[in-house]
Amino acid sequence: MSPATNLEVWFLTGSQSLYGDAVLSQVLEQSATIARELDREPSLPVRIVHRPVLTTAGSIRQECMAASASPVCVGVIAWMHTFSPAKAWIGGLDVLTKPLLHFHTQSNLSLPWADIDMDFMNLNQAAHGDREFGFIETRMRIRRKTVVGHSSDAATRARIAGWTRAAVGWHESQNLRMVRFGDNMRDVAVTEGDKVEAQIRFGLSVNTYGVNELVDRVDRVDEGTIDGLVAEYEAAYDVAAALKAGSPRHDSLRYAAGIEAALRTFLVDGGYGAFTTNFEDLGGLRQLPGLAVQRLMADGFGFAGEGDWKTAALVRLLKVMGAGQPGGTSFMEDYTYHFGPGEPKTLGAHMLEVCPSITADTPTCEIHPLGIGGREDPVRLVFSAASGPGFVVGMLDLGERFRLVANDVEIVPPDEPLRNLPVARAVWKPAPTLATSAEAWLTAGGPHHTALTTQLDYETLADFCTIAGVELVHIDSSTRIDDFVKELRWNQLYYRLAQPL
Repeated sequence: MSPATNLEVWFLTGSQSLYGDAVLSQVLEQSATIARELDREPSLPVRIVHRPVLTTAGSIRQECMAASASPVCVGVIAWMHTFSPAKAWIGGLDVLTKPLLHFHTQSNLSLPWADIDMDFMNLNQAAHGDREFGFIETRMRIRRKTVVGHSSDAATRARIAGWTRAAVGWHESQNLRMVRFGDNMRDVAVTEGDKVEAQIRFGLSVNTYGVNELVDRVDRVDEGTIDGLVAEYEAAYDVAAALKAGSPRHDSLRYAAGIEAALRTFLVDGGYGAFTTNFEDLGGLRQLPGLAVQRLMADGFGFAGEGDWKTAALVRLLKVMGAGQPGGTSFMEDYTYHFGPGEPKTLGAHMLEVCPSITADTPTCEIHPLGIGGREDPVRLVFSAASGPGFVVGMLDLGERFRLVANDVEIVPPDEPLRNLPVARAVWKPAPTLATSAEAWLTAGGPHHTALTTQLDYETLADFCTIAGVELVHIDSSTRIDDFVKELRWNQLYYRLAQPL
């Protein structure tokens, strides 16, 4: 996926006419300079667009209404350069529907100690003006991100860039359409959920199609399209000898290519960004989709198995937020543990459907029996995830709200080669330890399906949850079970009291 280069974050600057035209001219020049400096940050997925200095309640309201109505504006950065009386912002903040970042900064990096006079003090008083703005944000219960620092500081720009990725994720969530082929796996609880509430909270639309509508498309894929995809497989992967042309299982590879072509056209034609399948509902499909799902995920589509639409949406949103960043994002599941000897760790996988974006190796393209689903042996890509830091995150529906549970992990090589495991996989050490992380995850009701990402930092995920107004709990190196339980109890109280009547 490419970064969202057509999208914008608007940079709004607050002041007032009290200071006169000369000062306001300087305010405009200095705020434009800061906006340009932010816009040059290479990790930004969007453009930072400087807007006129705002000095009246009417102009503020008009600007906030314009931002809310713009199809390309995904968020607003606000800075009070001088002292902008906050009552002037009430009407604007009341109509603003886009994510808000309060940037507490100033034009000058250092104080010119020997030359400071009252003219300098009147012009450079963001330390004064931003406190006024922070009060009205708090008084109005405005959800926002606050970043403090100078625009020349790389760490400050990186935090702002991370927030813009969260804003892009929220924009995607508001427009995400996803399709389930069949229903949920029978008798499974955590993959269920309230799709109406999900659309109210996140904006995403979830709809179901019979799997045989996909089968009809598979049967209509022309041989030339299949030839082209098979050639792509040969060029991109180490294709097993049994699947090559002239070999007994080559037809299985061609059928897998037909599934990919049909799935891709179904998703693109319908404007869908994520999808699910279910091995209990395969209709006329000869194989459970494996290779096709992996390649579509690598191209940015969200996916989860067994009808788990919440995780499929989560995978898509993380991919959108991480677009252009090194690393990858995949559908995942904690499959089995290594308690010892040596350091305990988790082996994650999911039958066939792990995204190759998380590996640095060339995957092998193989065919093996699956043992479930009652269909022909499916084709799949096999690889191990690249080492490095990341986190896994799962979404659950608690009835009155959604909760996200995230766990920091360190992906590591397997202790020994996994010669007999014919699926893609990731091995990781969860923070703070396997025992503590698993106990905390279970206590929070975390799902067995997750999204694993090495593209994003946790702060960006937290920013997204702040924008969405959903609960997020974090299992990291400092997690203690007794404190974690207290956090869940306080959260239960907070979100219950925060519910509207």
